[in-house]
Amino acid sequence: FKSATVDPAEFDHEAHVLVAWRYLQDDDLLPAIQKYSEALRALTVKLGVAGKYHETITWFYMIAVSERIVGKRNADWPGFKAANEDLFARKPSLIQKYYSDAQLMSEHARRVFVLPDLAA
Repeated sequence: FKSATVDPAEFDHEAHVLVAWRYLQDDDLLPAIQKYSEALRALTVKLGVAGKYHETITWFYMIAVSERIVGKRNADWPGFKAANEDLFARKPSLIQKYYSDAQLMSEHARRVFVLPDLAA
């Protein structure tokens, strides 16, 4: 991931969450977000899909993963995944409980982190 050599066909939502979880095993939230978002932006540029990067989605899932691992660092990935199935749900996804489609799909939310506009 850090070397931007990921196969895009294999880098699905679960892989994004796994990488976020790994960054958060090593760092506190803000440094982890910075490192993860920089690496993810670099990956999208290298793959020619820079427009796919979404700042709000990145921050939302980094914060959600961080909240779930507080006091549980170094737990194993299978255990984390099993205990947090909602992080991997598709319809509705966890983020859809907090953001309207209009808010989340706005160009502003794509460029900068915006707060949720729905009450969960």
